[in-house]
Amino acid sequence: MTSLDKPTEDTQADDTRTVTEAALFEAFGGVRGMVETVLPGLLFVTIYTINKDLHWSAIAALVVSLALVVVRLAMRDTVKHAFSGVFGVAFGVVFAMMTGNAKDFYLPGMLYTLGLALAYIVTTLCGVPLLGLILGPVFKENLSWRTRNPGRKKAYAKASWAWGLILLGKCAILFPLYWWANTAQLGWVLVALKIPPFLLAVWLTWVFLAKAPAPIDVFAEMEAQERAEKERAAAADAEPSGGRHRR
Repeated sequence: MTSLDKPTEDTQADDTRTVTEAALFEAFGGVRGMVETVLPGLLFVTIYTINKDLHWSAIAALVVSLALVVVRLAMRDTVKHAFSGVFGVAFGVVFAMMTGNAKDFYLPGMLYTLGLALAYIVTTLCGVPLLGLILGPVFKENLSWRTRNPGRKKAYAKASWAWGLILLGKCAILFPLYWWANTAQLGWVLVALKIPPFLLAVWLTWVFLAKAPAPIDVFAEMEAQERAEKERAAAADAEPSGGRHRR
C-alpha cells in the first residue's frame, strides 16, 4: 500500500460511516422521533399516577399524539413517525377503554414489540433479515445485498439479531410486570425502557453496517444503464446518415 492509498481508504470509510449515520437517522426518526415515541406514554403514566383517572390519562395521551402530527404537518415534515405514535396510542386507548383496565393501555404496544422481535429473528433465520428490507431502500440498494453484496447481508443479519434479542429482553421484563405490577409501576418501567434499548440497537446497527462493504446504488446503476441505452440508440440512428454521406 502506498502513502496515497491509505488516505483514500480512510476517506471511503468515513463516507460510509457518514452515509450510515444519515440513513439510520432517517429510518428511525432521530431525536425528534424518540420524543414523539416517549411523550404520549409519559403523559399517560404521569396523569394516571396523580389522579388514577383512566379517561383523562388516555385523552391526554391521544391529544398530545395528534398535536405532534399537526406540528409536523405545519412544518411540512415527514409524519410517518408521528402517525405511528398516534395509531399506537389510539389502539392503547381503545383497548383500555374496552376492558376498563388502565394497564391495557400498554398491552398493544407490548404485543407489537414482541411481534417485531419475532419478525427480526424469523426473517433472519429465513435469510432475508428484516433490517435489510427496512434500510435497503434508504441506502438505495433495495435487495441487491441479498445476492450481490454478501458482506452487507451478513451485517444486516447481525443487526437484525441484535434488534430481535434486545426487544425480546425488553418483553421479558415488561410482560411479567403486566401481570404482577400496578399500572403506574408498569408505566414508569415502560417509559424508562423506551430509549436505552432503542439506542443500543441503533448503535449496534451502526457498528455492523459501518464495517460492512459499501451499498450498491441500484438506482445509479439503472440511470447509467438508461443513459448507455440512449447513447447506443443515438449512435445507431446517426450511423446510416453518416454512411450515406460517405458514399
